[in-house]
Amino acid sequence: MVAHLMREGTAQATVEMAIVAPVLIVLAIIVYNVMVFTSAVARFDRVAPDIVIAHGVSPAGDGKEGAADVIAAQLREAMEGYEVEIEVVCEQEEDPSTTILTLIVSPRTYRCTMRYAPWPTGISIAGVPIGAPLALTHERAVAVDPWRPGVIV
Repeated sequence: MVAHLMREGTAQATVEMAIVAPVLIVLAIIVYNVMVFTSAVARFDRVAPDIVIAHGVSPAGDGKEGAADVIAAQLREAMEGYEVEIEVVCEQEEDPSTTILTLIVSPRTYRCTMRYAPWPTGISIAGVPIGAPLALTHERAVAVDPWRPGVIV
């Protein structure tokens, strides 16, 4: 009788482990994704203003690429260790063609957007796709004055 009760107690731990293990794995994946995203956001927030200040006023090159394209390329290079998508949009406060003096350029705001697709993506088990349906997005807006290089408005 005592041996029968001991066998049931040891098998119970195996069943509990089989139930709890998938939950712990999912929690570990969520924590991993949050940590990677937090690290990417910290790096992005640190490098985005510097890159916008360096390239937003007068982009390098022969003028074929716009400042937003140069900034996006530099941000992609700076965020190389992370699997993120970078998008940069330039917004001017006023349209220079509507003002009386077209030589005066208004301050520009560069909206730098970073998208992170949580891991795992594109994995299929028994025909069932596994992965996060959403991408995490972080945006950083930096306004620069074209008349004062290195100044964030």
